[in-house]
Amino acid sequence: MKHKIVAYKALPADVADYLREHAEVVTVDADEPGALGAALKNADGAIGASVKITPAMLDGSRVKALSTISVGYDQFDVPDLTKRGIVLAHTPDVLTESTADTVFSLILASARRVVELADWVKAGHWKASIGPAQYGVDVQGKTLGIVGLGRIGGAVARRAALGFNMKVLYTNRSPNETAEREYGARRVALDDLLSGSDFVCLQVPLTEATRHLIGAEQLRKMKKSAILINASRGATVDEQALIAALEAGTIHGAGLDVFEREPVDSASPLLRMPNVVALPHIGSATHETRHAMARCAAENLVAALAGTLDVNVVNREVLAR
Repeated sequence: MKHKIVAYKALPADVADYLREHAEVVTVDADEPGALGAALKNADGAIGASVKITPAMLDGSRVKALSTISVGYDQFDVPDLTKRGIVLAHTPDVLTESTADTVFSLILASARRVVELADWVKAGHWKASIGPAQYGVDVQGKTLGIVGLGRIGGAVARRAALGFNMKVLYTNRSPNETAEREYGARRVALDDLLSGSDFVCLQVPLTEATRHLIGAEQLRKMKKSAILINASRGATVDEQALIAALEAGTIHGAGLDVFEREPVDSASPLLRMPNVVALPHIGSATHETRHAMARCAAENLVAALAGTLDVNVVNREVLAR
């Protein structure tokens, strides 16, 4: 008998066809109150993204595997899933390069005021040769501090060191020997990274340890000329502290792909600041990468339900049972 799978995010047609070859697939509108929880009660697995799966939604269910179409998994209570023996799979590798591209686009756009000046030109303000009022700052040769040098952070370091001759500082729970050997990255304490970097880039998952990792105290330790880049999770930054720092000139600017609440409130002061580049969480949002992520997540789920998945597992201790 085929397993029953709940899909709570729209999938590419070929990915949906792949799942239907291996399982009965039920599509659910996750925005409809109670619909996903009800569907999970009679399912073996689920695939989707950007929706919180609570322990209560799994009570009384026979779910054995969940597959998120993302690298992040803060939408799940991982200890609870592990206690229930539910495998949680994610897609850490396929989005690395496209997300690193997004990070570096934020660095360049923030430094060279690309969005601000593009709007300035379209508004008809370009009447003569530009002067210092429109100047940006260099990227090449500067110092980039990366908080969290995992897959994506390493790809950003490669772009910075090899493409832009940047010095790379990093903090990480363990040394990244590849980045040190190939990109000249240097592991330092967070305070030293903050005070020594021209660009501070956050590449950490959202956990209780990283929530508001960057607050008023950390922002004060940054250079007044520094730019904060965040394409990880919005809550790693205390947004009110960031607004205050930008208004006070404590730091020079920010490039943000993520916010504490998404979509970001249209009344947020961040959206009125010319020195802030704000994007709608597009980290991995290319046609190619989103398709690859969906396919990877589907393959993860099928293998997890078959008991053969040994990669891309968040809670590997479940596999040892």
